[in-house]
Amino acid sequence: MPDPRRPPGGTSVQALLFDLDGTLIDSMPHHHDAWVEWHARRGLTIDADAFFERTAGRSNAEILAEMYPAASPGEIDALADEKEAIYREIAARRLALIAGTQRFVAQAQAAGLRLAVCTASTPENMALAFGRFPIREWVETVVSPADRASAPQPERHPGEPLRGKPHPDIFLEAAARLGVAPARCIVFEDAPLGVEAARRAGMDAVALTTTLGAGAFAAFPNRLLTVPDFAGLELPSLIHTREQHHA
Repeated sequence: MPDPRRPPGGTSVQALLFDLDGTLIDSMPHHHDAWVEWHARRGLTIDADAFFERTAGRSNAEILAEMYPAASPGEIDALADEKEAIYREIAARRLALIAGTQRFVAQAQAAGLRLAVCTASTPENMALAFGRFPIREWVETVVSPADRASAPQPERHPGEPLRGKPHPDIFLEAAARLGVAPARCIVFEDAPLGVEAARRAGMDAVALTTTLGAGAFAAFPNRLLTVPDFAGLELPSLIHTREQHHA
């Protein structure tokens, strides 16, 4: 059955939607270290590989609510704030862009594509990243679970909070703000939950193996490419791959 969200008359790309952590910025090792330290301060053990495979792309509130189901929202916020403070201590010294990011963004801008950041990051962490790199100047809008829907979605009404990935809310909100049909967007993600969110939004995705191996993305039908970073990625080749994918 045809996807009702896919517009007639071709599949030309109009917008690129980028995750932030692990996609534009090489922050995931620092989040890894922050979670390990957070567990250590509580005397908790952590299977780091299993933890990050299970939680990559999810918001802190979702992760911690699962860990502490009896905790109040205020307690969850306090736990999350401590973990993020640890992360910022580390990232302030070490944060870098993913290889090839600026070159690829410049290609997209030259092609007249609309750009957005779609992230589960906190406002404080975004401020740190945007203060170190001109990411906010590259994109038209930034969407996160801190926002609310501005337009109707399949499961969201205007004014309702946006849910984190794998729900499609953040990507659909970005498309609405840009005035672009979901099927004319390509998502860039380093987490399976993010690629799944793109699939639910009716969007194709490029998976980056900055956090997990290629096998974690192999089953997604909306995956166009799996790449280690942006260094070898060329926009014309990506567009051609997408056209072939939908031929």
